[in-house]
Amino acid sequence: MVSIQKFKKLIIWALVGVLTSWMVSCGTGNVGNSTKQASSGIANVQFWTMQLQPQFTDYFKSLITSFESKNPGIKVSWVDVPWTAMQSKILTAVSGKTPPDVVNLNPDFASQLAGRNAWLDLDAKVPKQVRSSYLPNIWQASTLNNKSFGIPWYLTTQLTIYNTDLLKQAGINKAPATYAELAQAAQQIKDKTGKYAFFVTFVPQDAAEVLESLVQMGVTLVDAEGKAAFNSPQGKAAFQYWVDLYKKGLIPKETLTQGHRRAVDLYQAGETAFLFSGGEFLENINKNAPGIAKVSAIAPQVTGETGKKNVAVMNVVIPRDSKQPDAALKFALFLTNDENQLSFAKAANVLPSTTKSLADSYFKDAPANASTLDKARVMSAQELQKAEILTPVLKDIKLLQKAIYENLQAAMLGEKTVDKAVEDAAQEWNSTRT
Repeated sequence: MVSIQKFKKLIIWALVGVLTSWMVSCGTGNVGNSTKQASSGIANVQFWTMQLQPQFTDYFKSLITSFESKNPGIKVSWVDVPWTAMQSKILTAVSGKTPPDVVNLNPDFASQLAGRNAWLDLDAKVPKQVRSSYLPNIWQASTLNNKSFGIPWYLTTQLTIYNTDLLKQAGINKAPATYAELAQAAQQIKDKTGKYAFFVTFVPQDAAEVLESLVQMGVTLVDAEGKAAFNSPQGKAAFQYWVDLYKKGLIPKETLTQGHRRAVDLYQAGETAFLFSGGEFLENINKNAPGIAKVSAIAPQVTGETGKKNVAVMNVVIPRDSKQPDAALKFALFLTNDENQLSFAKAANVLPSTTKSLADSYFKDAPANASTLDKARVMSAQELQKAEILTPVLKDIKLLQKAIYENLQAAMLGEKTVDKAVEDAAQEWNSTRT
């Protein structure tokens, strides 16, 4: 399962809880790499992924066999970890100094431990020629304090999946391209059909779509020193946008209490007109709600006045305490090279992060009779040319999200004015910096 929602639901707890878990961990029950280099001279590399079995079992078995045949001195052991378990398992393994050698994470979570020197510094390890094969803006997503801590793997950009029947009922001819148009469409859909246009979550531990929307609306979240920069006219306008939608009854009340899974459920039930997701999620809609799939179409990602569009990234990192760092790096680069990225992207309906693999005709050409899924792939690849990581790479990014979401919720509920909510969120974030 590799949809964009899954990308964004990796971090289940607030960072406070994460740090507590790490600090109190004593290493018991570790699932780390207990294998060391055998006396025969074979390097044993343990590779962790997140919930890629059984769908991609054959793919990884074949990939590992190919790698081992080309590197007879290295053996790779693959461990697939459930999404909900990865955070606790890697924290326990890292704190107990018994980590795996290559780990599939994402920049948001990996950066939290990168700030604590948990990962191998790759700048001196990866030659510039190899590094330049990856999309520059995507490589940058796995850097912190000008140090590279991860290697990009697969990507997803967000599209607008929309219900053509509901738009027709509402008298809307095309999907909204901007947040201003989205607000207008939300009012029109509610007036004409009685249904909501979309669902977005304001739960601090869940998806970062609202945080990203602020950046798309022209908000600078933090300054060069890492202090709050969103206490600005742009920040207040962005807060006001979401407050107005909520107070007008144009987004469901459960946006304050339920996560992104609710957005999926509502769209598949025909209760919302738009689902903001990676195009690969069309497969799930085909399976779970074939009637909705038949009337679904796609449009580019909704954005703000900046025109910025987001990309979700999966990377691989190598723990600093790996017993086999050189062998681990060799495998990580093999996993993410041009050929293997293209192969996995086709198997998983995602996007690759190397320039050469993205240039393949598979991501450029869609026949006239192409399926919605095929069209989504090409549209997503086109978006990737200008897409970027919208939120800053911060080891405490989830604390920033928590401060903004909780104060924004207070304004939506009428407990604070927008000005006060923005001011309090900025003060709360700045207090974590001292």
